[in-house]
Amino acid sequence: MNVLIVGGSGLIGGEIALHLRKHGHDVTIMARKIPQAPVLAALAFLQGDYVNDDCGDGRLAGFDSLVFAAAADIRNLPYDGSVTPEEFYTKYNDVAVPRFFTAAKAAGIQRAVYIGTFYPVVAPAQIGQCAYVTSRHNTDVAVRALNSADFKVCCLNAPFVLGQIAGLDTPHITALVHYVQGAIPDLPLFAPTGGTNHISSHSLAQAALNALENGEGGKGYLVGDENLSWKDYLEIWCEAAGNPRQLEVREDDHPMLPNVIMFAGPGASIQYEPEDMALLKYDRQCIRPLIQQIATSLSAVE
Repeated sequence: MNVLIVGGSGLIGGEIALHLRKHGHDVTIMARKIPQAPVLAALAFLQGDYVNDDCGDGRLAGFDSLVFAAAADIRNLPYDGSVTPEEFYTKYNDVAVPRFFTAAKAAGIQRAVYIGTFYPVVAPAQIGQCAYVTSRHNTDVAVRALNSADFKVCCLNAPFVLGQIAGLDTPHITALVHYVQGAIPDLPLFAPTGGTNHISSHSLAQAALNALENGEGGKGYLVGDENLSWKDYLEIWCEAAGNPRQLEVREDDHPMLPNVIMFAGPGASIQYEPEDMALLKYDRQCIRPLIQQIATSLSAVE
């Protein structure tokens, strides 16, 4: 396959790009800027801004497959009051993503995978209540509606994604390691209530390749790996970072896992078994060893 990875300069898209390249596919990363990670910068690059560029200008010609891992989330949301969350997510997700997929279809791309989020599936009551969940739901519906006989498109609905690519800066993970080490003054160690499912970026990349090759057009797949309470999750990090301890569970807003990112609602506990494992065929039970790997590598850098 000759695959375009939109958002390939980030963790999820980058991991997918590397996995597809390893399996012999021709891979091009599309992003606004050349990736900072050397291993990603070594791949073919196409400059593009799916929100503000006219991607129907011919730049998508020649690709037969697409993975889109660039929809906007809370990390992209401006906090200067210039735009409401509803306005922002509508522009970047509801409008821009389906418009890009329409351009991809017109350019002759034959198969596509959209990396979505699990929230509309596991917390459907938030549709119409939370701007982010509503937007991702609307985008998912609009993208899958473009499926046709000559344009097979499906969606992977992913939970919290954890991973590491050499040379790619992940400040929130670095901060989390410092936190569980007890190295951030005035931030008490505790766990919030609730929990969620997690998946590694590598497992998601495996699922993306299998979805490209074998996915059912027009379908959304709920993917995931381990169900962990936030207490268990943070205690795994504590042990991996050399500071093992039992954490008190509090209802307080957490400094590393704040309520603002809990789109199912503060204190929600989301547990499920992923769907269609026989088709998507990705590794399971990866989160604990991945946490150990990341904590060890960050500690070595320090």
